[in-house]
Amino acid sequence: MTRVKRGNVARKRRKKILKLAKGFRGSHSKLFRTANQQVMKALRNAYRDRRKRKRDFRRLWITRINAGARLHGMSYSQLTGKLKKANIELNRKMLAQLAMTDPEAFGKVVEAASQQ
Repeated sequence: MTRVKRGNVARKRRKKILKLAKGFRGSHSKLFRTANQQVMKALRNAYRDRRKRKRDFRRLWITRINAGARLHGMSYSQLTGKLKKANIELNRKMLAQLAMTDPEAFGKVVEAASQQ
């Protein structure tokens, strides 16, 4: 059987991992073994947190809408129920934006919802 030299493949693999580990502190960006562990951990966290980000933003929007709704004497759940009955189809992101930047317009939306 002929001899196989894997130098090129192995070097490419290691360089790829070390490139991903750039910016990590200390030996986490210099030594292949530790860099490999940290890169795997970082990629795992990134995968998980891409999904978590969506949950976090939804929580933030709900909190902002709730704060805006409480200024008009109702809770978040009451407001969403009334918006649904009034067929006002504004998503949470837009409602939160209105509550933050334009309280007057948000007040009009709340008023329109409570007419029903």
